[in-house]
Amino acid sequence: MTVIDSTSRGDPARFRSFDELTQLLNAMPASAKDEGRVALLMRRREGGRRETLPIALLEPDDGVPGDAWSRSKHRNGDMQIAVMEKGVAELIANGQPLALFGDCLVLDLDLSAGNLPPGSRLRVGEALLEVTHEPHNGCQKYRGRFGADALRLVWMEELRHRNLRGIYMRVVTAGRVKLGDCVNVLSRAVAVSTKQAQFGT
Repeated sequence: MTVIDSTSRGDPARFRSFDELTQLLNAMPASAKDEGRVALLMRRREGGRRETLPIALLEPDDGVPGDAWSRSKHRNGDMQIAVMEKGVAELIANGQPLALFGDCLVLDLDLSAGNLPPGSRLRVGEALLEVTHEPHNGCQKYRGRFGADALRLVWMEELRHRNLRGIYMRVVTAGRVKLGDCVNVLSRAVAVSTKQAQFGT
């Protein structure tokens, strides 16, 4: 069994070109908007070692207990749980393990800003989660795992609303979450444009 940790790199043979990525993205079926499923539940142990979980108790203070975020001395509450959309993750991974992304949750649900603006709330298993305002950006490790063209794709300004790299959520109410659990959108916040946020209009 291959161990995936913070130093892991991807298989260059699996890296898709920019043209292939954009073509497949445009052809990808739309993800569910109101009700989905938990496709991956994971935590990052010491050294970033990925540990996939069949079940976890998500908590407001610790997020996913045992994850790197819960061990950090300088926690940013708006970056508690990193989340990716299943269809997008599978497209970019191209057969590589989804745990390679490092996101604690992969949901079979539309994570775009249009569907889940910051402040929106979801029931994930028994837990209540809220989408935060913190942007989820790709980094150089992302390039090493999925290629320069994948990083270019998730950074494209005209696609930023799709949240291809994912989003962050925080735990509002504790609850158990199991692989395959139902995910329900309970409320959607009103989307605020960058201009409105900047000038307070």
